[in-house]
Amino acid sequence: MRTYPIDSILPQLRQEELAGPSVVLHAPPGAGKTTRVPLSLLDVIPPERGRIIMLEPRRLAATSAARWMAHLLGEQVGETVGYSIRFDSRVSAKTRIEVVTEGILTRRMQADPGLEGVALVIFDEFHERSLHADLALALCLDIRKNLREDLKLLVMSATLDCAPVSGLLGSAPVVMSTGSFFPVVERYVPGGQAEPLRKRITDVVGTALKETAGDILVFLPGSGEIRGCEDSLRTSLRGREDRISVHPLYGDLPFEEQERAIVPSQKRRIVLATNIAETSLTIEGVSMVIDSGLTRRLQYDPSSGMNRLVTLNISKASAEQRKGRAGRTGPGVCYRLYSRHAFQSLVPFARPEILISDLSSLVLELAVWGIKEPSGLRWLDAPPASSWESAVQLLRDLGALDGQGSVTRAGRDIARLPLHPRLGRLVIRSAELECTSLGADLAAILSERDMMRGRPSGPASSCMTADITERLCALRAWRAGKKTAGVDIWALRAIERTSVQLVHLMKSVQDKFCPQVSDPDLVPRLLLSAFPDRIAARREEADGRFILVQGRGARLPATDALARSPFIVAVNLDAGEKGEGKIHIAEPLDEELVRQECRGRIADVRKVEWDRKENRIIAVTEERLGSIILSSKSFVPEDEEALPLLCEAIRGRNAMVEFSKAARQFQGRGSFIRRAFPEEEWPELSDDSLFAHPEEWLLPWLGGIRTQQDLAGLDILPALQAQIPWAKQKLLDERAPSAIVVPSGHGVVLDYTAGEIPVLAVKVQEMFGLGDTPAVAGGRVKVLLHLLSPARRPVQVTQDLKGFWDTGYQQVKKELKGRYPKHPWPDDPWNAVPTRKAHKRSGR
Repeated sequence: MRTYPIDSILPQLRQEELAGPSVVLHAPPGAGKTTRVPLSLLDVIPPERGRIIMLEPRRLAATSAARWMAHLLGEQVGETVGYSIRFDSRVSAKTRIEVVTEGILTRRMQADPGLEGVALVIFDEFHERSLHADLALALCLDIRKNLREDLKLLVMSATLDCAPVSGLLGSAPVVMSTGSFFPVVERYVPGGQAEPLRKRITDVVGTALKETAGDILVFLPGSGEIRGCEDSLRTSLRGREDRISVHPLYGDLPFEEQERAIVPSQKRRIVLATNIAETSLTIEGVSMVIDSGLTRRLQYDPSSGMNRLVTLNISKASAEQRKGRAGRTGPGVCYRLYSRHAFQSLVPFARPEILISDLSSLVLELAVWGIKEPSGLRWLDAPPASSWESAVQLLRDLGALDGQGSVTRAGRDIARLPLHPRLGRLVIRSAELECTSLGADLAAILSERDMMRGRPSGPASSCMTADITERLCALRAWRAGKKTAGVDIWALRAIERTSVQLVHLMKSVQDKFCPQVSDPDLVPRLLLSAFPDRIAARREEADGRFILVQGRGARLPATDALARSPFIVAVNLDAGEKGEGKIHIAEPLDEELVRQECRGRIADVRKVEWDRKENRIIAVTEERLGSIILSSKSFVPEDEEALPLLCEAIRGRNAMVEFSKAARQFQGRGSFIRRAFPEEEWPELSDDSLFAHPEEWLLPWLGGIRTQQDLAGLDILPALQAQIPWAKQKLLDERAPSAIVVPSGHGVVLDYTAGEIPVLAVKVQEMFGLGDTPAVAGGRVKVLLHLLSPARRPVQVTQDLKGFWDTGYQQVKKELKGRYPKHPWPDDPWNAVPTRKAHKRSGR
């Protein structure tokens, strides 16, 4: 039998498994741990103790590992070694090693909390830190603590920091394997930012084909880049198809095509893969890896309840995993399409899924387990509180949890289905409405690859719509043998297979089973049961722009058939960009149906507020479903409701109070006397003070006012006057008079608005004979004289009238006498008669 680098530590590993309940195994990529370790433990775990269960993060890895181990034993899959994945199982009574995907183990533990017949659970590729792996480990620890002290656990990883895992497992021993198959040479090929990724990949593949003889594995972030590079490579390889083949490999690809990508071939292969090929899988013959340095992950935003698909730089651990793929069968080369410095700057490990994912499935599984709070279990990383609370709210909306967080009967049924809780609720509801086949079709369409996205089999222009009903029609047409141009046939096959299996499962979940009732009017009802938070109403201003019940925006292309629908339910939706979600699949809704299905959530909301756009108080009673307004009726609000809002608008300067000249003058007088007599108590009448507390002085005068126009017509002088206590009104008039009688006998108004000192603007001739500057505030403050020309233009600004007569007047006289000869300009202003009149015109 072929030897593996892991073989050297297998005796130590067997000894540790015999001695204790848990072991952590660290082995580099390509060491052979996935297939060699389970086989080596067969003699440690005798048949009477139970099976060895090994968890794999992906279906392809699970089936490939089982087949290879069976091959090493010279057996068929299903004998000593078998597997169980979603909708497919190859096990028998003879099976001692069962390779399963993570969700399978979780459902098995829910059905049998003691895991009877299982002796050892192996967590392979635990460094990926998938959500299901963290959950399964937490449940296994709980089982061992409360029910099965003899349950053994083995956590295997290629790149994980083992100390935290060892601590979680009770200081479990760590077995280290340092060996690897063959050396891999690293080459860094950074490219320009503007250079398309497909061109860079095509160029490096061209170089690799000349330098090496083996197969080439290319790591790309997602299916879009894979298809783009596939097109580019097929063009560049034209004429060499008989010697070189190109294979895509990603999770949404039909399982048969995934398997085809890893099967050895007579041709030289170029495999274009996502991170599905980083671990567990051995693609025989690969001697070169080309690493784009990118990955794509779903990140959940609990505030919006949406996922966002983001492209990220990979972690350093992931880069080493990818590199290791080139050294499985011989010396290899790894081209990294980034610089050495960029590699050194990569984060050590990717963030665990439990910290960035939608936790609805996890919270439901724990509720079935009897756990209402994450603190009830031991975690390597505890679920974030915000994501946990968001998941609890969704499950309550779906009827899977009650108000106390306990699982309902419907929740237990949902948890038994291998679906997201939303889709599980849809299928359960379809059984209640006696249309299980329709529910299974809808759930399959939404859980598998979208048949109308990606690479269709024909012209897609007529099919690119968000309408899920179009997808149902395409599925039914395909079943009837009709042509389905523009639809992904592989996706249709996967949808059909999933639908059939869901119908089969529902026979065991529901007592009442009526598969064939299929009324198209039931489609929106089923979707509303699963997506109650995804109801959206079209915004009036633009086609394709919607508002969801929680207030977030979402959009469709304006050309989509659903873009003008008044209501839709957005069943496939991501967080999008610029604050708006992007709708991929939806269903139009009738308002009457929305009212019927959501009657318990519709509320009458009385809204009174200041509208900044219309500059008025609006008062409406709205029928609301969350943030969606179903109807609105205006009413006239009473002062008790309106005036506090008006005061708030004034405070925020959104509603503007207008001062008449008289009001400004009174405000100035009040402010002046407050400054002149700081030792006394006078009210603060500045704009800042008045507008900060409008309800304290203006409220009694606002009755009946609802608009800016009304407010602008309000005379606020009485409101200002009312701020001065009656006992001080006389003092105000004495100390800050509105006007002063000047020597001419004329009463001249004082201007209190020009600054801190009141201004007396008066003609020079009216002041003849006066030596002292007039004063106010009981003589404390001299006024500021603006001495005017006959044209009422200031010729002198002063508080020193005597000084003006002595030094300034003669110059003013010299300049103005000739210009204004009809006005008196005496040589001695001290003894001249003050007047406001010009000389009388002399007759001829």
